[in-house]
Amino acid sequence: MLKSKSFKYIIPLGVCLAVVSCTPALAPLAATKVIPEAFEKSVDTNTIALKPWRTYFKDLNLINLIDIALKNNQELQITLQEIEIAKNDIRVRKGALLPQLGVGAGGGIEKVGRYTSQGAGDASTEIMPGNEMPDPLGDLKIAAYAHWEVDIWKKLRNSKKAAVRRYLATVEGKNFVITSLIAEVADSYFELVALDNQLAIVKQTISLQSNALEIVKFQKLASRSTELAVQKFQAEVLASKSMEFTILQSIKETENMINFLLGQYPQEIKRNSVTFDELLPAMVQSGVPAQLLANRPDIKQAELELEAAKLDVKTARAEFYPSLDITAAVGVNAFKPNYLFRMPESLLYSLAGDLVAPLINRNALKAEYSSANARQIQALFNYERTILNAYLEVSSQLSKINNLEKSYDLKSQEVAALNRSIDVAGDLFKSARVDYFEVLMTQRDALESKLELIETKKAQLNAVVHVYRDLGGGWK
Repeated sequence: MLKSKSFKYIIPLGVCLAVVSCTPALAPLAATKVIPEAFEKSVDTNTIALKPWRTYFKDLNLINLIDIALKNNQELQITLQEIEIAKNDIRVRKGALLPQLGVGAGGGIEKVGRYTSQGAGDASTEIMPGNEMPDPLGDLKIAAYAHWEVDIWKKLRNSKKAAVRRYLATVEGKNFVITSLIAEVADSYFELVALDNQLAIVKQTISLQSNALEIVKFQKLASRSTELAVQKFQAEVLASKSMEFTILQSIKETENMINFLLGQYPQEIKRNSVTFDELLPAMVQSGVPAQLLANRPDIKQAELELEAAKLDVKTARAEFYPSLDITAAVGVNAFKPNYLFRMPESLLYSLAGDLVAPLINRNALKAEYSSANARQIQALFNYERTILNAYLEVSSQLSKINNLEKSYDLKSQEVAALNRSIDVAGDLFKSARVDYFEVLMTQRDALESKLELIETKKAQLNAVVHVYRDLGGGWK
């Protein structure tokens, strides 16, 4: 007798163990690569990434533009809505952990055949006169229903944890959008100021070339020059004037780019009128590479997505295990309204528990588990790639800042030498000791060199902005 009772429990337990033993094993993950200890042999732990952007940038006009962009930029607003979506997903997963309770009311009518078990039973029942069983038979019901999946394998809890990780990842994604947006506004602002200065240089050059043109015309009248020299100087003036309009178009496009980032229709962008070469790049402190893990939002986002992917694998694995569902109902049920609330005759209640495990044809579960495992491996590689990319970006920008500083010094000396050569060439040309071609080439070289100097300065300022972004600054 005891053996027969024990078999009732041994058989279901054996089936469950068989199901669990057939569950696929987790795929091992490769170890994360170790990040280098320092940038360019520097072990200083101070980093500009900890500075708020309001103190990092000194130009009040730029600060005001960034303020407007953070309020109005459409891409940032789209990202904020992604955060709301992720937050609502947490509520969905959290709700799955709790019992589901509903209330229902219904009515119906049923006419069964006379020659059926139910029809014959109804006819044979002795009913008091005046209280015969109605035909057709009504069915009225008011009841509360409950359903609860008991989370015995942490499937639902792991799903909720994964949703929380993805919500936090969207928050870090928003922070990364902020750092990128600040850098884009700063880049475009410095581009605009550089174009203003290039325009001023071109106008100065046009004035200088026009003066030279008048001298050549005067020399031609005095038979000291030729029409060829006049036409060459005329062409040079026209080329510079054409360049002026090209720069004006670039200024318009850059202003529109800034307006787009600020989420506003075209309008003039207020900027600093200080001579561009007077702007000094901010001092750069890169800290150590390990600080990127805490400061870079994209790295933290990739890490959270990796954690979520790991939890997804656990959730998919739990689908192979038996699930325990509990259902219950309580209410009233009768075939006539006046009987509906007659107690205890019309009382309806039920309680049931089901332990169900997938046994045959589990291909869909295996496929989902394999996909979750593949997504986990993808997330790991994405995490490692994000760290590698962050380190290389900072390393490149630090090298760029160093090389641009040396290039700017040399380019400044070149511009100074060419400025002096313009004066010398002008004096020699007036005394007919050099021909017009040397004057033209000197002016052209000086113009190109001055424009290149501004481009180098702009590259310096952009590199300082980029290294601030790449170190993880701007979102705090």
